[in-house]
Amino acid sequence: MTDDADLLAGIEALEDKLAQARASITRRFIGQERVVDLSLSALLSGGHGLLIGLPGLGKTRLVETLSTVMGLNANRVQFTPDLMPADILGSEVLETGADGTRTFKFIPGPIFCQLLMADEINRASPRTQSALLQAMQERQVTVAGQDRPLDPPFHVLATQNPIEQEGTYPLPEAQLDRFLVQIDVPYPDRDTERDILLATTGAEEASSHQVFTPAELIAAQTLLRRMPVGESVVECILDLVRACRPEDDSASEAVRRDVAWGPGPRAAQALMLTVRARAMLQGRLAPDTDDVAAMAQPVLVHRMALNFAARARGESLDGLIADTVAQVTRIEAAA
Repeated sequence: MTDDADLLAGIEALEDKLAQARASITRRFIGQERVVDLSLSALLSGGHGLLIGLPGLGKTRLVETLSTVMGLNANRVQFTPDLMPADILGSEVLETGADGTRTFKFIPGPIFCQLLMADEINRASPRTQSALLQAMQERQVTVAGQDRPLDPPFHVLATQNPIEQEGTYPLPEAQLDRFLVQIDVPYPDRDTERDILLATTGAEEASSHQVFTPAELIAAQTLLRRMPVGESVVECILDLVRACRPEDDSASEAVRRDVAWGPGPRAAQALMLTVRARAMLQGRLAPDTDDVAAMAQPVLVHRMALNFAARARGESLDGLIADTVAQVTRIEAAA
C-alpha cells in the first residue's frame, strides 16, 4: 500500500471514530458545534486550549466530557490567589523509614495527568501561572533539580471568565502563546438552550462513553502531522500571519495603526496544525484556504494586542482579524 493510500485509509478510519466522539460529547455538551470542533482540533493537534466564556456556559462540563470520550486521565485544579506552584507540580517530603533512615520522597501534584483542567487560570498569581509553562511546552516538570516527564498525551484546557477581572492576574503574552487556540464559548441559541433545559433538569441525565484510548489519540496526532499541506495553503498562512504584524510591509493601514504587537512564528505553526485538524474532522485528505480563514480567529486573537488608542475607539481584534483574512484571501484568489 502506498503512503498516500495508507494516509487516506487512516483518515477514513479516523473519520468514523471522530464522528462517534462528536456524538458522545454532544450527549452531555449540547449544541455549540464550533466549540466542540475547536476543542477536538486542539487535542488532535497535540496542543492546549484556552476556553473563554461566562460562568454557567458549560466549560467545565465540556472538559470533563472530553476526558471521558478521549479516554484521558484528567485532573482539575481550581486556580485561586493563594495557590502555590507546589500545589500543581508536587513537592518532595522528608520520609522516615522503619529503620530510622530519612529520605526525600516526591509526591506528584495534579499536573501528572493527561488532561489538566486549569479552572479560572487568571485567578492565580503570575508565579503559579508560570508553573505551567514548562509542562505545556516541554511535557515535563523540574522539581528539586530533577526532570520528571508527563505521561503522553498531555494537554491543558484552561478556563477564563472574560468579564470578572477584579482580583485576577491577566496571563502574560508568553503563556498565552503556549495555548494553541482560544475557544470563545458564547451563549447558546434559543433552540439549544431549550434542549439543555430538557436534558439536564429531568430525573436522569445523558452520559458520554469512551471512544478513544490515549494510544489512539497519539496515533491520530501522528497521522495529522503526515497530512500534506499544499503550497497555496502554506503561502496563505504566511501571508496572513505576516499581515497581522504592524511592522511588516504587507500589513494594512488599520493593522499598522491599531495593533501593538502581532503574532510570532508559533502562530503560523499553530495554523499549520489546526487547518489539518479541521480537514481531518471533515474527513478530507488535505486542508485548503477555507480552513485557514476558519481557524484564523481562534489561533490569532490571543497572540495579538490592540494599542491604547484602538481600545479607546472601541475597536476589536475579531473585526481586525476578519478584515485581514478577507484581504489576504482576496489576494490569494486573484493570484
